[in-house]
Amino acid sequence: MKTLLMLVVALTFSTPLLAAQAASEPDQQAPGYYRMTLGKLRITAVSDGTVTIPLDKLLTHISPQALRKAMAADAMTPQAETSINAFVVDNGQQRILVDAGAGDLFGHNGGHLLENLAAAGYPAESISAVLLTHIHADHSGGVSRGGKPAFPNAQIFVEQRDVDFWLNPANVSRVEASQAHTFAESERTLRPVIAAGQLHSFRAPATVFAGIRAESTAGHTPGSVLYRVESEGQTLVLWGDIIHAKAAQMPDPHVAIHFDVSQQQAIATRERVLKQAADRGYWVAAAHIAFPGLGHVQRDGSGYRWVAANYTTNLAL
Repeated sequence: MKTLLMLVVALTFSTPLLAAQAASEPDQQAPGYYRMTLGKLRITAVSDGTVTIPLDKLLTHISPQALRKAMAADAMTPQAETSINAFVVDNGQQRILVDAGAGDLFGHNGGHLLENLAAAGYPAESISAVLLTHIHADHSGGVSRGGKPAFPNAQIFVEQRDVDFWLNPANVSRVEASQAHTFAESERTLRPVIAAGQLHSFRAPATVFAGIRAESTAGHTPGSVLYRVESEGQTLVLWGDIIHAKAAQMPDPHVAIHFDVSQQQAIATRERVLKQAADRGYWVAAAHIAFPGLGHVQRDGSGYRWVAANYTTNLAL
């Protein structure tokens, strides 16, 4: 009887405590970072968040039925929650960030890069350089926050053709009306780093840092690039918007998106980049494949498939 009474008392007093603890638990994932090694480099994937996009309204060159079937094969629907990934290349002396997330532009759906960088041991002031794959809200928006540079000690690098295009409002007629907002967003987010003397442009192909080479992937934007990182005979290629919808565009690279400035050029670029990744078998870091966005590309019939990185805790350098 005494034991039963003690149990009742314990449950009576512990249940509210457990409920209070459960109510106070933040409804969020663990800090969004994941590491791997590449030769002598440490690569860290860092999440800026996710955003749900209506692929049925955005993708082109695919029927609604084919899109639903393709997404269902990945247990998804055309209303797809899409990762926004960035990556840190750390050689022990420099911490180089590839892409900067959406910053203030996506509300709570993006803009988590700074907190996740800090959780990964990379506070904003420790970043040496930011390499942008291209100028678009979810890649370049995070270079500034609240009208001030987000990475005070970093130089920001971007391909000159994107600077010329997106910072010149006279080009607005060259994009679909739904994409015209990018000009104002680019001005708003890039002007603070320009004023601070942090923005540097280059013409691809170019070696941006030792072991990091920028190569043109024009089509999605005029100055889109990928970054090829090499160390100790290993290669990692960091994509921007080669892929927006893995389930649809990997098996059929001809599927394009309204975000493309030139859809036909973007398709040709995607075919070339996917073929090279499959043929050479190197590591790929993708901006919009489910976090952490690290893996390989393999051939699959007339198309390709994504092979996600096997999870590892072995990070010895």
